[in-house]
Amino acid sequence: MLSPAEAARLILEHVRPLETIRRPLREALDLVLAEDVASPIDLPGWDNSAMDGYAVRSADVAGASSERPVALRVIETVPAGRFPERALGPGEATRIFTGAPLPAGTDGVIRQEDTDPLPDGRVAVRNDRDNGRNVRRRGEDIRAGALVLARGAALGPAQLGVLASIAYGTPLVHRPPRVAFMGTGDEIVDLDHADEILAGKKIATSNSYTLHGMIRRAGGIPLDLGVARDTKDSLREHLSGGGARDADLLVTSAGVSVGEHDLVRDVLTALGCDMKLWRIRMRPGAPLGFGLLDGRPWIGLPGNPVSTMVTFELFVRPVIRRLLGHALPFRRTVTVCVAEPITLGPKLRHYLRAIVAPQGADGALVARLTGPQGSGILTSMARANALLIVPEDHPAVAVGEVLRALLLDDPHHVAEAPF
Repeated sequence: MLSPAEAARLILEHVRPLETIRRPLREALDLVLAEDVASPIDLPGWDNSAMDGYAVRSADVAGASSERPVALRVIETVPAGRFPERALGPGEATRIFTGAPLPAGTDGVIRQEDTDPLPDGRVAVRNDRDNGRNVRRRGEDIRAGALVLARGAALGPAQLGVLASIAYGTPLVHRPPRVAFMGTGDEIVDLDHADEILAGKKIATSNSYTLHGMIRRAGGIPLDLGVARDTKDSLREHLSGGGARDADLLVTSAGVSVGEHDLVRDVLTALGCDMKLWRIRMRPGAPLGFGLLDGRPWIGLPGNPVSTMVTFELFVRPVIRRLLGHALPFRRTVTVCVAEPITLGPKLRHYLRAIVAPQGADGALVARLTGPQGSGILTSMARANALLIVPEDHPAVAVGEVLRALLLDDPHHVAEAPF
């Protein structure tokens, strides 16, 4: 059996970013740029005002105060969206608004709070604190020809705004992956069988809802194949149908262990799947499969709810990120101090559901378990914000021991599996 890091490395060796397409900006959120983008223009395109107030010449208002205000003649008013028609001369000012282009001769804008309009078309400046200030210079944000965003950049809201500001409306991106997923088991039903679930006769397909959410959160497009029965015919129908064939990644949950009803491996092998991996030295999630079905990656997750979520985080999420074109597929780990004693079972690498939070004057990160850690206790995952990683050589963990933890909502990512 491989270690989790070895398994993650093996899986990603067989995954490449998907082909590129051009998408309208409003449809490109969270996609990955597949080209360098240079600006065709300066931004801002002209010197403009950072304040509502009066454009002035510094020499005219130097020394202005409440006791000795300076009166200037207002020659025009320039709102945002219009250009000035007159240059400033000695003793003159232009009424101006935020974002409006500055008239020639201006080297500062006096905020309107430091002025008083006079009845004869003049304005009194009673404070020179803004002398030479409140000016946004042409090109101070972006220069024409400069690289605005590099290939591989993730397109968040700010990046979309930058592209919009240079009128770049259809960036080239890697298309989002279609991720087909399915559960297996005669005991599993969807919520249209709520009566049987509440009567204790059937088990809700909670994994379907979990996987749907995790796929979307990772940036994939979920394709729900439903729940297959514990028969080879049912599995074959789900795994070879149109939904599975249209997917860029196939994910199954349950049916990958060694029981007599765990038939997924046999069916996939019969369908021509090239099996690369079957078990991993970890808990929860040791029965994890990986292979290539018609050249497309398949990942078989264990069926216990917590095992499904942990293995998705460690192995499926990085695959989705790689398909999207991210160069850094894995979340990083952070150093934490364990706040309670922990006793473990088999000599495996453990991923325990924990709450990690800063504590003390120095803000050091402290980890506490969310409660019982059974792989069927879904609430242990619902309460967690991290996976506490306990190495194989730690049958027990003492209070105060320093370990690593993977933060589940950490936006920082790394190139290699750190777990």
